Amino acid sequence: MSEKVLAEMVANVWKVQVAEGDTVAEGDTLVILESMKMEIPVAAETGGVVSTLAVAEGQVVQEGDLIAEIS
Repeated sequence: MSEKVLAEMVANVWKVQVAEGDTVAEGDTLVILESMKMEIPVAAETGGVVSTLAVAEGQVVQEGDLIAEIS
């Protein structure tokens, strides 16, 4: 079963910390979003392998957009 990591707000993707195929642990930062000059790290809620990375640096995400999938 895979975990979908979704954007919780409208924000810019400031920095991508992982790539597809990377192994991550619970709590690892996947991407850092920027909104209203605040940096918001998005962490993995479970460990596993990043099977899908759906964002790129500089992209704007909307609330509910897929950021990554971890399987």
